[in-house]
Amino acid sequence: MQPPRQNVLKGDGVTIYQGVTRSMTRRHRNSLPVPEELAMEIFSRLPSKAMARCRCACKLWSSMLRRQDFTDFFLTKSCARPQLLFVRDDYSVREFVFISSPQPENPQENSYVVAANHLACFPRSNGFYGCTNGFFCYGADRFFKGLKKPVRVPVICNPSTGQSLTLPRLISKMRYGVQSYLGYEPMEKELKLLSMNSSLVSNEWISVEYQVLTLGTKKLSWRLVECCIPHCSSSEWICISGVLYYAARAAGSSVNSMVVCFDLRSEKFSSVMFSKAMPSSTTMVKYNGKLGLLMSGDSHDDVTRSSTSFELWVLLDAAKQEWSNHVYVLPPSWEDVVAETMYIAGLVGTNVIVFSPSYQRMPYYVIYYNVERRTITKVGIQGLEAFQGKSFKTYLNYVENVKLI
Repeated sequence: MQPPRQNVLKGDGVTIYQGVTRSMTRRHRNSLPVPEELAMEIFSRLPSKAMARCRCACKLWSSMLRRQDFTDFFLTKSCARPQLLFVRDDYSVREFVFISSPQPENPQENSYVVAANHLACFPRSNGFYGCTNGFFCYGADRFFKGLKKPVRVPVICNPSTGQSLTLPRLISKMRYGVQSYLGYEPMEKELKLLSMNSSLVSNEWISVEYQVLTLGTKKLSWRLVECCIPHCSSSEWICISGVLYYAARAAGSSVNSMVVCFDLRSEKFSSVMFSKAMPSSTTMVKYNGKLGLLMSGDSHDDVTRSSTSFELWVLLDAAKQEWSNHVYVLPPSWEDVVAETMYIAGLVGTNVIVFSPSYQRMPYYVIYYNVERRTITKVGIQGLEAFQGKSFKTYLNYVENVKLI
């Protein structure tokens, strides 16, 4: 008698055997050989690519791995092991390349991490908006019936699953000048996209035609929302606890000196004024669950070898327009480590600022600055040698999300 045929799926030290024989009853074919809780724990330890294969193994696995409770469980475990994400915007082959690596919490001197997990590639078009909850958003030019010129539309992609979704055309006659922000509303567990156009109003550029789309609905459609705050949006933004925050220039101003807030649940706008012009080095971060603005503390905008300090402004109360300010003076070792222009990649925890070269070259690296210990650590990135001479954008705290679009 032939032994049962077995399919073997391996990943992260976990091996799952699937055996099917003709003698199996319908009850056995439609039930798990282990308790469901244990099966979910096993599946949650698999890398996203192995999980994609599991979805195709049988209807039972496919059903389990698509359920909301499993995707929530997997996301919770992913949040406990955030990663570094490197995104290559390759003009030559017109594609986005996503590669991840472990994210060290407290790296020691001469540390290295290996970026060997090539997640996915997506066709490149125009405009890269950013990341929320494991999903990325970028702009793409698409041709529509009856139009001779392409129209800019947002695209949602998930590097963990390799999926992408081109969204419908915005309710607008304007084809370009689109800015989009992707947010997650935790109460309803919904991904929402806020998009707007820029138009010349009274000789200055102002954001107009604010529109929202909720992903996961049967029929994807845009709906107009009202904003009574005249401003011009920027590409610097973040989503924290169901609120989208983005840096903006108030009408009549020439610099970004305000933060616009969009509540994803109520779909209402508000704003918070900032006490000064935000330098181009400003990066929005999450600090103890609140919005933080990290920026150079020097008079110039760039982060360079000659930088002496950094500032962290934390929004304590949006209604009262209340901010707190922290100043971090750099140690002398900064000049010994930094040799080129950097940008602030973000914050790990509450006390580690991470910097990356503006134009990452070989050998690839990031710099960790522990503001409590006042230590500077250079962390090398191995596994990207095939991309020698190419530039990457570095993202912190990336979490894998296996929810299908």
